[in-house]
Amino acid sequence: MHCGTTTVFVLQEDVQVHCGGRAQRRKTPPPSSSQRWARRPLTSAPGGPSLRRRVAAALLLGGGLLAAWRWLEAEQLRRSSLGRGAFSLLDHGGRRRTKADFLGRWVLPYFGFTRCPGVCPEELDKLSGAVAALDRDAALPPVQPVFVTVDPERDDVAAVARYVADFHPRLVGLTGTPEEGKHAGRDYRVYASAGPRAEDGDYVVDHTVLIYLLGPDGLFVDYYNRTRDQDQIAHSVRNHIQNYDPLDPEPGLQNPVEPV
Repeated sequence: MHCGTTTVFVLQEDVQVHCGGRAQRRKTPPPSSSQRWARRPLTSAPGGPSLRRRVAAALLLGGGLLAAWRWLEAEQLRRSSLGRGAFSLLDHGGRRRTKADFLGRWVLPYFGFTRCPGVCPEELDKLSGAVAALDRDAALPPVQPVFVTVDPERDDVAAVARYVADFHPRLVGLTGTPEEGKHAGRDYRVYASAGPRAEDGDYVVDHTVLIYLLGPDGLFVDYYNRTRDQDQIAHSVRNHIQNYDPLDPEPGLQNPVEPV
């Protein structure tokens, strides 16, 4: 810095002022606490890891714990006999279908209803996109998409047939009596409750919004909520297929049955 013939040199915390050939040394005021923090290296102790590294390690650990928790949750659901029950419903062609018809293949079922205003079409579009992506991998077996109505009172065979025609061509729609529908949902812990009826008799059904993944043994393997997109679902299903370890293999499931 120059002021007339004065030159100021800043050396650490000392200031040397040269004016008229005479040098004067002045001590700068001590730094404020904020300045000290600004200049202090982000370390927990001399020679220790930086704060940034500690934060990064904590984030990685937290992400690992979250993934482990989700895996344990899915494994608990799987081992709690989720999906061990046997259902009997009508498909969209009027044919009686049971759980045995789907054994030996990977299945992606979704529970909803044909008059669902927005959520169900979005989820079925996502499911269809994931199945289409998996179909492009010749190394994988065909994955069976399934739609199960939670509103059998209005969703008869004809209604379900019209509805599933808008999605993946391999999508199977299932319906039945109210009791048969409740039984199928109960096997997979699906919540469904019809709301109040309007003057014209119309109503919506509050229900679980999940896409399930069932293994060739018919048991629960994983689930996908609304936050997962079709690419994430396809990636997850592919990994499960490639690393599948049957929990409770049953005789006769080694050879997949003919596609539905």
